[in-house]
Amino acid sequence: MALKPSGPTTLTVRPTRVRYRMLGLVLIVTAINYLDRTVLSIAMPSIRTEFGLTGTEAGLILSAFSWAYVLCQIPGGWLLDRYGARIVYGISILSWSIATGAMALAGGFAGLFGLRIALGVAEAPSFPANNKLVTAWFPSSERARATAVYNSGNFIGLALFMPVLAWLVATYTWHVVFLLTGLVGVVISALWFRFARNKPADHPGVNAAETELTAADAAPQQPRRATWQDLRYLLRKRRMLGMYLAQFCTNGVMWFFLTWFPTYLVQEKGMSFVKAGFLASLPYLAALVGVLFSGTLSDWLLRSGRSRTFARKLPMMIGFAGSSLIILANYTDAPGLVITVMAVAFFAQGMSAIGWTLASEVAPVRMMGLSGGVFGFFTNLGGAIVPIVIGIILDATGSFNGALVFVGALGALGFLAFLVIIDRVERLDPDRPSTAEPARS
Repeated sequence: MALKPSGPTTLTVRPTRVRYRMLGLVLIVTAINYLDRTVLSIAMPSIRTEFGLTGTEAGLILSAFSWAYVLCQIPGGWLLDRYGARIVYGISILSWSIATGAMALAGGFAGLFGLRIALGVAEAPSFPANNKLVTAWFPSSERARATAVYNSGNFIGLALFMPVLAWLVATYTWHVVFLLTGLVGVVISALWFRFARNKPADHPGVNAAETELTAADAAPQQPRRATWQDLRYLLRKRRMLGMYLAQFCTNGVMWFFLTWFPTYLVQEKGMSFVKAGFLASLPYLAALVGVLFSGTLSDWLLRSGRSRTFARKLPMMIGFAGSSLIILANYTDAPGLVITVMAVAFFAQGMSAIGWTLASEVAPVRMMGLSGGVFGFFTNLGGAIVPIVIGIILDATGSFNGALVFVGALGALGFLAFLVIIDRVERLDPDRPSTAEPARS
């Protein structure tokens, strides 16, 4: 005769909420991540003056990070699958913080370029790790909001600290901001090693009920080393290709704001450096609201009975359409109107920035790390290409007008990727091809 359990079962015990503390840690790390990769844009007007850099040279320095970041995405995903997010991410945080602090010692183009490459290599595992952790820690019904929360880290640090950092550059020197942000990152790396865990089952504070929330679709079915066949599979699926194109576009729009935006306000619109630093923080706040709104809306649509495809695609398509409105800034020099247009466009870009939700719900579970690396590779091609293209346009025309047309076109292209190429938001399963997706894929 079966024995009756002596204690409460997972059916009667409320799940613990450790996953939210884990998400908070990921959010903090992501905020530091983006602050470190973007602080150069705040210092760039001063750096260009000090070293006499052309627009193309500045674009090369601003994009050097992304080229290294792109090339290391797939190796970073492989390392995550092999060694786990806690160890790989922790080493990554410490390494990129040291690279950031070292930029204070750069003496010209070569030093800045080399250290930006080092920063890109060190940060490469970050977003594949975020995706892997959210997939492991959160059930599908909470995943868009969780993705939106950590993606809000892209903007939180900049929205809060851009005026302060601009003041530090103007009052002291640009070297100070790199030293400070690098030091903060070293402290955060120690906190990561102390508190982070790869999955709920590894955390002593998680009860069985919370572990079971994600067990159905988040835990790997069977640990397996990624192969070239897995990579070919990911690169041949129409659904994935549409997601790659859309991510290229949304990240390209974002990298205008992360690299050239302060220079645009100073050079094109004639604002003072400190004023530009203050006003530039407003679009970042708008983007923060946009990404949180998009994630909340997407999960609400899903809970309301809408299909997963509708719930995930609609907010992002609205975002892509809205981000193309950045072109309107070409038709006014009034600071208030310029910032309003930019805030609307960046709010919309924030809405389109929850693509990692799709990555967590479409990619095969056993390829989550590799898939995150491939997804990140195409995502960050936007950050690698867009700053250089803008620098070339600036040198060729002497104006940002053509650059804004280029950025607006990226928003339109991302909208078309969701409308035409991405068919359904449904998990791919290479082990069951007959049921994983429609034949046309």
